[in-house]
Amino acid sequence: MLRRHVVGMSVALALTLAVVPVVAFAASAGEPPNPYAQAREQAAVVANPDPKVVAALQRDLGLTADQALARLVNEAAAAQVEADYSARLGTNFGGLWVAGPTAELVLATTQSAGFSEITELGAKPVLVSHSVNDLKAVTARFDKLARRMPAGVHVWYADITANKVVLQAKDLVAAQKFVDSSGVNTALVQLQKSEEQPRPFYDVRGGDAYYIGSSSRCSVGFAVNRPGSQGGFVTAGHCGNTGATTTGFNRVAQGTFRGSSFPGNDYAWVEVNSQWTPTNLVNGYSQGNITITGSTQAAVGASICRSGSTTQYHCGTIGAHNTSVTYPQGTITGVTRTSVCAEPGDSGGSFFSGNQAQGVTSGGSGNCSSGGTTFHQPVNEILQTYGLTLPGGTGTPTSTPTSTPTGTPPGGTWAPWTAYSAGATVTYDGASYRCLQSHTSQPGWTPPVVPALWQRI
Repeated sequence: MLRRHVVGMSVALALTLAVVPVVAFAASAGEPPNPYAQAREQAAVVANPDPKVVAALQRDLGLTADQALARLVNEAAAAQVEADYSARLGTNFGGLWVAGPTAELVLATTQSAGFSEITELGAKPVLVSHSVNDLKAVTARFDKLARRMPAGVHVWYADITANKVVLQAKDLVAAQKFVDSSGVNTALVQLQKSEEQPRPFYDVRGGDAYYIGSSSRCSVGFAVNRPGSQGGFVTAGHCGNTGATTTGFNRVAQGTFRGSSFPGNDYAWVEVNSQWTPTNLVNGYSQGNITITGSTQAAVGASICRSGSTTQYHCGTIGAHNTSVTYPQGTITGVTRTSVCAEPGDSGGSFFSGNQAQGVTSGGSGNCSSGGTTFHQPVNEILQTYGLTLPGGTGTPTSTPTSTPTGTPPGGTWAPWTAYSAGATVTYDGASYRCLQSHTSQPGWTPPVVPALWQRI
C-alpha cells in the first residue's frame, strides 16, 4: 500500500445636491430623466431572470412572483446609480439602500434641504445624523485595533440603515470599555449582544490533503452525501480506523472516520463537521478543478487519472478490474490495477476517468519519477457499503427496494452491475424508464426507487 505520509474615503467628493439644479433631475419633455429611472428602464428591458431565482425569492423572502420580478429590476437599477448619487450628495451622503418587498430606493442625507431633489431622483429621502464617511472612519479605527478587541467580539460593521457602527459582543461591558478607549465618537457606535461565533467554511474536494491525528497525511477521494449527515468524503481504509479524527489541508478541524475496512478491503468514509461542504470537484492542481458527474466504471484499457496531495495530478490506463493484491498487512481483493504512478501521501486520493469517479488510491509500487503500478478501490462499492451518494445524486439509494406480491424479482431489461449512459432506456416491472445520470447499477438501485438516476416514461 501507499503508506500515509508522516509530517515531522479617499478625498471627499465636493459636489452636493445644493449645487445641482433641480432641472437636471426632471423628467419633463425635452429634459433627461433621472438616472434611476433610466436604470430601471434598462434593467426591465434586459430582465430575463432564471425561474429558479424567482422561485427562490418567493420561497425565502415570502414574495409573490410579481414582487420578485419587480425587486430584481429595482435592485439592478439601485446598483447602477449608487456611485452617481453618492457623488451628487458628497459629504452629506448617508447611504443608499433598498427596502420593502419590491426593493424601493432609499437615499439618506445629513441635510434635509436636499429632500426635494432626492425625491426627484426617484428615491425616498431619509435624514440621518452621520455621513457614510463618518461611519467608515469608525470601522477603519476598529479594524486597526482588531488585535485589542476583547474576547467574544467577532463582528463589527457600518449599518447605514441604522446610521450606526454595530459591534457585536458576548460581553457588552468589556465591549463598551473597548469603545470608550478606542478614540472614536461613541455616539456612532451601537453595541449588540451576540452569542455568534463566526467561522470560515471550506469545501471538501477530491485530491486535497487531510491529516489524521497529528502524525500522518492522506488524500481525499471524493466528497459524498449521506442522509441525516453533514456528508463527508471517501478515502482509503488504511489511512485511519473508525473513530479517528481528521483535520483538513489547512489544519482546521474537519471530521471523524465513521467506517473503515482494511485489509480485505481498503476503503473508509469520513463524516465532516459543519465547516466543511461536500462538492463534486477534484483538485486537478495545474489543470484546475475537475467536475465529477457520475461513477460509471471505465473499461479495461481506458485512460484514467489520479489526484493526490503528494504527487498531485497524473494519468495512465486501466490494466485490470477485480484484482487481488497482497500488502504486508494482508490481501486486498476487488481492486483495479492501473499504470498511474503514486507515492506515499497520495493514499485515499481520487481516481477518475473523464468526469466519472472510479475509486480511491490504495497502494502500488514505483514512484512518479520512474513510474509504477497503482491500485484503486472502486468507488461504487464504497458508496454501496456505507449508503453514500456523490454530490448530485449518484450513488446508493437509501430507499428499500420494492418486491412483487409473489416475492419473485420483477421482469424487465434493467440489471445490476450494468453501465448505463444518460438517455438509455430500460424496462422494469412493466414500466419504462430513461437514465438521467450515467452510472453503473448496483443491487437495489432499481429504477422505481432511484429517481435521481431514472425517470419513468
